[in-house]
Amino acid sequence: MDHSGHGTTMDLPPFTLGRGLEWSADPFFLIGCLVALALYGWGVARLVRRGDGWPVGRTVAFTVGVLSVMLMMCTKLNDYGMVMFSVHMVQHMVISMLSPILLLLGAPITLALRALPVAGRGRKGPRELLLMLLHSWYMRIITHPAFTIPLFIASLYALYFTPVFDFLMGSKPGHIAMMVHFLMVGLVFFWPIMGVDPGPHRPGYVMRMLELFAGMPFHAFFGIALMMASTPMIGTYANPPASLGIDALGDQTAAGGIAWAFSEIPSVLVLIALLFQWQRSEARQARRKDRAADRDGDKELEEYNAYLASLSARGR
Repeated sequence: MDHSGHGTTMDLPPFTLGRGLEWSADPFFLIGCLVALALYGWGVARLVRRGDGWPVGRTVAFTVGVLSVMLMMCTKLNDYGMVMFSVHMVQHMVISMLSPILLLLGAPITLALRALPVAGRGRKGPRELLLMLLHSWYMRIITHPAFTIPLFIASLYALYFTPVFDFLMGSKPGHIAMMVHFLMVGLVFFWPIMGVDPGPHRPGYVMRMLELFAGMPFHAFFGIALMMASTPMIGTYANPPASLGIDALGDQTAAGGIAWAFSEIPSVLVLIALLFQWQRSEARQARRKDRAADRDGDKELEEYNAYLASLSARGR
């Protein structure tokens, strides 16, 4: 048994993509992902049965988001990630920066609010409890940029450059907790910026872009710090198993390169999503203004016709 509590990682052969994608399920994440897919599918089916529509794109985005978590945590990538810093960094980047974006584009909260039944008068069911949570002071705090941006940054520097990381990697529950933390941090960081679901903090689109770019430079600096280091910085990965045939410093440099390069991919995806949402929002506002103008025009015409009728009546 190695330090991580995974009994097979010390015997892993040199990493290849084919070996990394072999099935090796973590029960916690496997059950969690299957439950998430089942609940989402139930919500979509409930809407369809009562004749309501649900965008296919949202279903696809959520499904791919869940599958991306399964790919990272239910294959041998998870086993290699216990002893190879570079593979672990791929897991971290996907689970904290790619999976959350896809899950949020699936609008699971909106689906739940539409699918869950309304409780009877004076009662509180799951839908009412979800609404209470969305409007709570707790959600206002954890979705505010004064909280999300420092949390996003601390999840890198305060975790990797302190003994906390080695402590969490020393046990299977600690490793699971860390991966769940990465996913949650990604969700609360990207939700106010580009999430489709309603939330307590929803600034204008320019401010959302500023929030996005406020955190990304720190991500790049973190990767550069790993790449520039002359000695291994993380105790967990300082002495990789000989069977892997890798150098600890070289593996750390690769991990830094992955962290540095990966910060660009989510930024582009989120920026595209933001611009698309902005365009749709402007189009909706334009349609509302046109409808209001039409109503005002009809009202003016009615008033003018009434004025003419009154003149005609006086003339008679």
